[in-house]
Amino acid sequence: MNVHFDAVYYEPAALQYPLGKTLREKYAHLPWFEIENHNRIEEFTSSENKDFPKLKSHLIVGVRKTHKYVPNHKVSNWLVPYTSSGCRAMCLYCYLVCNYNKCAYLRLFVNREQMLNKIIRKSHEAPTAETFEIGSNSDLILENAVTDNLTYTIERFAREGRGRLTFPTKFDAVEPLLSLDHRGSTIFRMSVNPEDIIRRIEIGTSPLTGRIQALNAMAEAGYPVGLLIAPVILLPDWQRLYGELIDILSVGLSEKVRQSAFIEIILMTYSYIHNAINTEAFPNAAPLLDRETMTGRGRGKYWYKNEERAQAEAFLREKLAQRLPDMPILYCV
Repeated sequence: MNVHFDAVYYEPAALQYPLGKTLREKYAHLPWFEIENHNRIEEFTSSENKDFPKLKSHLIVGVRKTHKYVPNHKVSNWLVPYTSSGCRAMCLYCYLVCNYNKCAYLRLFVNREQMLNKIIRKSHEAPTAETFEIGSNSDLILENAVTDNLTYTIERFAREGRGRLTFPTKFDAVEPLLSLDHRGSTIFRMSVNPEDIIRRIEIGTSPLTGRIQALNAMAEAGYPVGLLIAPVILLPDWQRLYGELIDILSVGLSEKVRQSAFIEIILMTYSYIHNAINTEAFPNAAPLLDRETMTGRGRGKYWYKNEERAQAEAFLREKLAQRLPDMPILYCV
């Protein structure tokens, strides 16, 4: 998997770390620009919304200074800030845009040893085994193609940690993970959507067939696995799209996945920030803000009205019960 950038913006302190030095060599052919802080690059924050795709082509390298864990009660016990934030892909609904606005580009943090040390220490301090979500701020499969951080993380946690790590992805480049000594301590979760939505809305991510093959391969390699149907987008023909998706999954998923994986369902949340950026940066993209089916959720966010959500959940649960009856649905939100 090749991830292309046109320039690197870096904090000088990042070059004091082994990963920072490795990245400096790997991308020596690109222009490097010194910055004071990865959180605020003035020329980026002052850019126009239409520049969003251009900003996504930049790589930012820095040192993560915030390590606050957030309690979670879904697949994991904790949401953990880890080795990256933002993403090279351009999903039109990306929730990271709510936090970073048009500056949701890929930021790599080179102090991975420090971050994993804390996870391992906390895993041993917990009274019972816990699960740590390390992929809530980025897509770690994409990041791994740049840093090899996942290979380092999975094997070291398997040796030294307690409990489990987990992360979701929309990418199929799992080959580097298949032969790792993971000891079942990392839960791999693949996010899926209808191919039409992937192509038109999840711009720059892997196709559905590749995602299914990657999920099958990870299960065959012994990883605990899960399937996210997320985010569910209620386009005018959503029942056809998601009905066909579940049919494709029922045929394409391996027996091992169908017998061992769980399912998460998440309906889309959108925002005025998304709408502003998408209108200017992707003027021909599918419109995602539907005021007939959506309602305000506070702080400029929108989600589907209760009656729309109930209809979607009932449809998906019924279809999944028919086609993938052995895969439990952990939650639908």
